[in-house]
Amino acid sequence: MTIQPLECFDIEKPPQKPEHYLTSLDVSRLAKRLVIFTPTGATVESLVEMARRDIPRIASASVVQGVVSHNPDNLWAIARKESFDSAYPIVEGFVAFLMLNEAGLRALGDGTLERRSPDLAMLARQHERPAGIYTWAVFAPNGLVAAIPLILEKISAPLYAEVDLFAWASTPNGKRLCESLGFRQGAPISGELAPLLYHFSRNSQREAEIRPFDSYRHGQEGPGVTVARTFEDLMRVVAIRSAVYIAEQDCPYEEEFDGNDLSSTNLLGYIGDEPAGCIRIRYFAGFAKIERLAVRHEFRTSKLAFRLVRAAVALAASKGYVRLYGHARKDLVRFWSLFGFKPLEGRREFTFSDVSYVEMVRDGHPDPHAISLDEDPYVLIRPEGRWHIPGVLERSAVRGTSQN
Repeated sequence: MTIQPLECFDIEKPPQKPEHYLTSLDVSRLAKRLVIFTPTGATVESLVEMARRDIPRIASASVVQGVVSHNPDNLWAIARKESFDSAYPIVEGFVAFLMLNEAGLRALGDGTLERRSPDLAMLARQHERPAGIYTWAVFAPNGLVAAIPLILEKISAPLYAEVDLFAWASTPNGKRLCESLGFRQGAPISGELAPLLYHFSRNSQREAEIRPFDSYRHGQEGPGVTVARTFEDLMRVVAIRSAVYIAEQDCPYEEEFDGNDLSSTNLLGYIGDEPAGCIRIRYFAGFAKIERLAVRHEFRTSKLAFRLVRAAVALAASKGYVRLYGHARKDLVRFWSLFGFKPLEGRREFTFSDVSYVEMVRDGHPDPHAISLDEDPYVLIRPEGRWHIPGVLERSAVRGTSQN
């Protein structure tokens, strides 16, 4: 894959397995086969000439060397670990940045930054914290685009942490690549919006943007919640509910697994990477039913149950459901009231599986961002709960149509 710099951010060929959100990629897996490093001056010249065949309008080697001399972190070379020798590295690709200071970021936003030959006065030095990091050029043939998250790790040191990334995407392929990595079109710069510039937020507010039903990331510490999407995920749900309802509460198997798990959405709660809890949502014409909340005994002091309920409420709202319904055990009515549920008036208590329950209902407010028919058709085929991230079917559009 070759990504052209400066005037556009394009790809020559889509990757065989499209990548996912930039911060959620498995960096440890990628590091087993790729190496990234700061190249020498001679290597910079050879890299630029190598890329020129695919990127005719690339900056001159002398300009790139000047940018790298100003701040070596502006350029990262890519090599395959199997053939890497530090004395004589075989370099196959690179990613170049412009570490912009405040003046440089403003110039990028208003279109006055000379990207082909940037003024070094617009760039931060290696000891200075940049105001923004512009993706200047990417040359990543033969699948080396997988090195991008490794390079992101390098620019996640304290000096660069939470500094936002920017890129141009002037072609459909470049747009899909940017979006598949989590970039969003429209960049806020100095109180103004640069509508054509792509932006990847890395600041502390990023956590607030994470959906409560998609907050689990492999390798994280603490709690997180995700939609159960695979059969292995459903096995985790079965294991948790078996431990809680069958083992602890003596619920018969056929009453616990009631035939509704394949017609509903199950959410999985994690503590670290350990499956610790789950909850289920079923959807009806005018309401959604939240049920089967379970947290393993050893994790009940973690407040994971609160996260699971909030995640279920948020997921139902994101699908347009304002009214939520549930069955609360008599001793847990107060717990469910913490989330806005109230006993359904005029209904009596009822019993199943040897337990008495109270019907409860929650009337919330419409989610202004709820999924609707007004969405782009690609949004409606994205994975459940990840409508904000382009999915594999969407990225497959780069292949076009096949002829029969």
